[in-house]
Amino acid sequence: MSTKIPRLTVVGAGPGDPDLITLKAIKALESADVVLYDALINESLLEYAPNAEKIFVGKRKGCYAYQQEQINELIVSRAKSHGHVIRLKGGDPFIFGRGAEEIDYVQEFGVETNMVPGISSSLAVPAYQGIPLTKRGSAESFWVITGTTKSHKLSQDVRLAAKSNATVVILMGMGKLNEIVSIFAAENKQDVPVAIIQNGTTDSEQFGFGSIKTIEQVVSDKKLSSPAIIVIGEVVEQRVKLASIYKEVKEEIVS
Repeated sequence: MSTKIPRLTVVGAGPGDPDLITLKAIKALESADVVLYDALINESLLEYAPNAEKIFVGKRKGCYAYQQEQINELIVSRAKSHGHVIRLKGGDPFIFGRGAEEIDYVQEFGVETNMVPGISSSLAVPAYQGIPLTKRGSAESFWVITGTTKSHKLSQDVRLAAKSNATVVILMGMGKLNEIVSIFAAENKQDVPVAIIQNGTTDSEQFGFGSIKTIEQVVSDKKLSSPAIIVIGEVVEQRVKLASIYKEVKEEIVS
């Protein structure tokens, strides 16, 4: 058994761009004995933990490397046998990341727990496309909603959000896009702008812009799929011009 204190640090890896990880997260990785990492993290971040055991525990489209109960047990066993376990999660672990659930579980076994917030994809991915979630005169607030609940159904909060003038950001919602569109259409919001951003902030980022009325066709034409973020609201039409976006568009024109 290790003489090290059993510790868990739940760490937010950010939305995909490895430069969007925090300094505190890097320091945590450098002190890791074990890193359990998810599918949506940029694996180049593992280089910050060169001497740690690295275990992939993520999932893709319902394909699980480990069930959540197994991950919980793995954290406890590795903390007790190795010492400092880093649970590296995409975005921010406390925004649909189950970070709090894992902390609650391991504390029952005497494991010391810490948390390092990450930059949430719900904020950063729209920002990289120049979309402000709030803007004076257009949106005074925003919703961040999961597209798939524990029961694998669309959150009822989408219906409430569709009645508001707020910007609506839906994570894990591509499989429910038809249902989402129907809810907004029922509120006479067929012309409300929509953006869908796949693999946001990464080199493989893809995006499509349309309205509630057209976005399903846009998704079909551009072959967009998960992982993607859905942004609904007037702010989508008020994208600011960013040098990074301009460069991409210019390169497309030249090619």
